[in-house]
Amino acid sequence: MMKRIYIHQQPEWPRLHWGGEELARSLAEMRHKQGRLIGRMESIGFSLQQEAMLETLTSDVVKSSEIEGEFLDTGQVRSSVARQLGMDIGGLRPPDRGVEGIVELMLDATQNYARPLTDERLFGWHAALFPSVWSGPSGMTVGSYRTEGMQVVSGPMGRQRVHYEAPSPGRVEEEMRAFLDWFDAPADTDAVLVAGLAHLWFVIIHPFDDGNGRIARAITDMALARSEGISQRFYSMSSQIRLERNSYYDVLESTGKGLTDVTEWMMWFVACLSRAIESADATLAATLNKARFWERIAGVPINERQSKVINLLLGDFQGKLTTSKWAKIGKCSQVTAFRDISGLVERGILARSTEGGRSTSYCLVNDG
Repeated sequence: MMKRIYIHQQPEWPRLHWGGEELARSLAEMRHKQGRLIGRMESIGFSLQQEAMLETLTSDVVKSSEIEGEFLDTGQVRSSVARQLGMDIGGLRPPDRGVEGIVELMLDATQNYARPLTDERLFGWHAALFPSVWSGPSGMTVGSYRTEGMQVVSGPMGRQRVHYEAPSPGRVEEEMRAFLDWFDAPADTDAVLVAGLAHLWFVIIHPFDDGNGRIARAITDMALARSEGISQRFYSMSSQIRLERNSYYDVLESTGKGLTDVTEWMMWFVACLSRAIESADATLAATLNKARFWERIAGVPINERQSKVINLLLGDFQGKLTTSKWAKIGKCSQVTAFRDISGLVERGILARSTEGGRSTSYCLVNDG
């Protein structure tokens, strides 16, 4: 049986190429959507931009981990993103060390997109993904490139299917040097295509024992931020990849086993990015709904605790709002919480549920 030749074993590697009128059209259409979204977001004001970015980055972190089968607490991620962006949203549990590390990675990639991408920076990102794991019984090396072979496999032991085999460990440093020199060098290639190529190239090298997919997506977000020249993120590529996970893995596998013409991957990447930008309209709609709500109640006296809880209710508030929950969010007594709630009920901002006693809960009256 003939031995499989992977893309990194082709004589032309790493001189990848792509093209075609269809790709050019898709890129132009995606660029139009990208520019229109950024323009709309810039028109809504700083505070609403911050809210939209909070939602986007939270989704990006959560969904990037879900692609790898790791499910993070959304509240903890949101709390960590808000804290690290200097936003006071309150009412959320403090994030654990693992969540903090993943958020730090993503924010470093997107907020500091202009900084060079180096070995040391990647090692820091990798260590942030696995804060409690160093070289130990698992045999996993953290914070440095792998020293063992790497295969992507599926199926039960003894009947495993090899989807891909990465370059040998002896090649990793040389491969990464070529990749990093290219990534930070001025290029004539459209910056969005650079993002797609960077994602693919990094995954092909697979330089770490684990976490390659999440770091590849962070590099993608970094390159997309460079393509726009702004650190604000208003759409989530990882969220869209999560929705299209099967086709994502299929196109990566076929490209990894193919020639150095990567047009198929670039077509998929641009189309997926276009759909991610379209999906951002939902985030923008929710943000504008919040703006309309605050416009509607402009002039109504609202204290800081009430403002904080209303913003939570306009977002992804979990469960029912009770006096006890209000007291916890507002860091106040039950008596103060009841007084805050009663004031909003009297002003027609909150409505009381039909249940009585301890079961009484409240919801927002959103006429928007």
